[in-house]
Amino acid sequence: MNKDQVKGTAEKIKGKINEAVGRATDNPQRELKGDVQQAAGEARKNYGDLKEAAKDMTKRRH
Repeated sequence: MNKDQVKGTAEKIKGKINEAVGRATDNPQRELKGDVQQAAGEARKNYGDLKEAAKDMTKRRH
């Protein structure tokens, strides 16, 4: 697991929390912030997954 995977997962969790708090407090801006954080976290995690897969592929070739 690399740092992009870890940070992406953490960002997704923060986003879920912000979304839930925004929904509970009827704060659409905070809810939207949570949605954006989740999307950014997912993108970073996917980037980390790709880096990890590329590293695994180069290990197999050697």
